Amino acid sequence: MNPDPMHVETDVLIIGSGAAGMYAAIEAARAGRSVFLVDRSLIGRGGATVMAQMTVAVALGSETPDHWSHHYDDTLAAGRELCDRRLAQLLCEEAPICILEMEQWGIGWARKNGHIAQAFAPGHDRPRCVYVDFLNTGPAVSKTLRAVVTRDKRIRKAGDLLTVDLAKVDDEVAGAVALHLPTGTPVTIAAKATIIATGGLTRLYQRNSASANMGGDGYALALRAGAPLIDMEFVQFFPIGHLAPRLIGMDPIMWDPFRYKLGGRLLNSEGEEFTARYGVSEDGRYVVTRDLATYAIIKEVEAGRGSPHGGAFLSFRHCSGAELRAAFGPVIDRLARNNIDLTKMPVEVAPIAHYHMGGVVADERMQTELPGLLVAGEAVGGAITEALVFGRRAGQSAAARATRMTAQPFRPEAARTSLDLLASGTDRTDINTAAMVASLQRTMANDVGPFRAAARLKRALVSIEEMVRALGERPVADGGAFDLRRLEWFDLRNMLLVARTVAMAALARTESRGAHQREDFPGMLPQWRVNQVARLGGGEIALARAPAAVEALAK
Repeated sequence: MNPDPMHVETDVLIIGSGAAGMYAAIEAARAGRSVFLVDRSLIGRGGATVMAQMTVAVALGSETPDHWSHHYDDTLAAGRELCDRRLAQLLCEEAPICILEMEQWGIGWARKNGHIAQAFAPGHDRPRCVYVDFLNTGPAVSKTLRAVVTRDKRIRKAGDLLTVDLAKVDDEVAGAVALHLPTGTPVTIAAKATIIATGGLTRLYQRNSASANMGGDGYALALRAGAPLIDMEFVQFFPIGHLAPRLIGMDPIMWDPFRYKLGGRLLNSEGEEFTARYGVSEDGRYVVTRDLATYAIIKEVEAGRGSPHGGAFLSFRHCSGAELRAAFGPVIDRLARNNIDLTKMPVEVAPIAHYHMGGVVADERMQTELPGLLVAGEAVGGAITEALVFGRRAGQSAAARATRMTAQPFRPEAARTSLDLLASGTDRTDINTAAMVASLQRTMANDVGPFRAAARLKRALVSIEEMVRALGERPVADGGAFDLRRLEWFDLRNMLLVARTVAMAALARTESRGAHQREDFPGMLPQWRVNQVARLGGGEIALARAPAAVEALAK
């Protein structure tokens, strides 16, 4: 039996402490509000940001003349006509503010000839991507934001706190109910504004670049509370995730910076560069977008021209050892310790689940349909999201709401159902939660992966429903300190709900568009220039179509 719940009150509750959550906390505190920043992991060390090696796209114009409107045009093109133009404009227009503020906070963006350096990336019309260095940008962003958060005494922090449900009073979000993992103690949190910044859902897939806590928690929290989700079928696969030989202690998406700097040739088993077969010729350059590269690699494997482990070869044998060391220094030594010599051998790469482009429906203030609930970062649906910009805006909007309110909306009865769930439990031995997580990941990889068809999607939905029934409605185990079976039960409660939403949306969208590719519907169709909106009611998910938001912000 769980001990009596602890209770916490705050102006702004932020769930998730990656870059979006930390920037939101900084902004809300800067406006004079009290902030409670919680995470199921360590504060500022979980989620996607700390794992990201790469670059941040922003129209600084420091190296090549640029303007946010050019970045905006490229963003809309990448969104295949489904971007929410209000969010895309917000992202592109305000990104320079965040990047320059991060510079003031001491991040140390890479510089060239006295200005912030900018690199080219596929999908952009000019060099636009800033970085610290090509392998440590994410950790540097996290470290910088952690330092600012730590200095602000208005921001309280709590790690190892799993948010179980949002608390609602009269259709208004008034905080949340959580589980303190080290003790098994329930926690109720009263908040005038709540921000979901929990990242994406790529843990649903067997091969993924995400941390273990990105199983779609925020989407499930919002959906159960009554907020709609949008574009859930659009899962982006990073095409050149490391496959073989075995790589220890290095990020599976580490090959992208090598291609940025040195080209890198994608080859099939016959030694051919093959992307030209699928519409884009690279010729040793790095120009093909992620969805097209994913398509090309998988099609080469299907044609029998894949690498031994089921991917493609990535070769840097055209580069000398001196060139490799000049570009990446001690990283070359780390590769050598993994018995990888890029001057003599290619590596094998294959698509890996990397990023989710759908999420919770929000407006340009990051406010959802539910009063009191905001979202930030990868949790936002409707645009190619940026943690810093959307986190900043969410913090501002949450602080403004809290300032207008004179009393906490929270009532004890808002937490009763969730507390009852936490107090319940069973010692069932017929369920292996770890095995069920692995089974779900295989189902999503095999049947809801980069290329989809009706038969496989229907098979996935049947498997998901079977797992939902097997999971049951009461958590397993006794709820003691660091009870991993109980944690996995709550993880599966969220993961299965989100997986079902993704599979349903993928089955319903009978076309191919961007990251959503249907082998049985290979073309992009004008009648599908719509967003799919998912709602949960009575335990069932309902999908509806909505015209893509085409109006930009008024100026």
